[in-house]
Amino acid sequence: MTRLTLFGASYSVYVRIVRLVLEELGVRYDLAEVDIFAAEGVPSDYLARHPFGRIPALEHDGFRLFETDAIVFYLIECFGGEALLPTDVKARARMRQIMRIMDNYAYRALVWGIYVEETERNRAGQLEPDEIKRAAKCLGVLEDLSGREFLVGGHLTLADLWALPMLTYLKLAPSGAVLLRDCPTLSEWLERMQERPAVQATRFRSERTAS
Repeated sequence: MTRLTLFGASYSVYVRIVRLVLEELGVRYDLAEVDIFAAEGVPSDYLARHPFGRIPALEHDGFRLFETDAIVFYLIECFGGEALLPTDVKARARMRQIMRIMDNYAYRALVWGIYVEETERNRAGQLEPDEIKRAAKCLGVLEDLSGREFLVGGHLTLADLWALPMLTYLKLAPSGAVLLRDCPTLSEWLERMQERPAVQATRFRSERTAS
């Protein structure tokens, strides 16, 4: 089978989600780095792959695809990744609920609202109460929904792979690390997840710098 190519930046939360899925499935792939935040803007040739200029995008045997959900479920169906989906209808609904919480609320509040502000815009110790409150609310909801071993049920699912990159960035920010201390279930889960080979293989550069 032709090796596939993932287009995107290794610093991206959503590129890492796809990479985690690929690593967990044992699928070989090439990562073609695309920096959409480069000073010169989104590369013009990349817009043919993703007309909205976002990342990631995928090419497999000439088939092109963008949007993280679409890519991930395509990979699951192509490479036998059904184990990442709960079989129980309620557990599967909970998995999707957590994925959408991460997309619709946590990404903005935790990654952009805490990590980027504190580590890239030098606002450590200067965040507004509302910024902290939004992040704390997201974490509190996740803490209440989370299972003990994995976020949903007794085995790894897409809920874990969706949350891992965002919570990893959060922990690298001073305020984020403090907020996570009030969420013992999430903190312990995040610590256990670091031991997985897929997580080790896809670490952010900022993680390597911090360690």
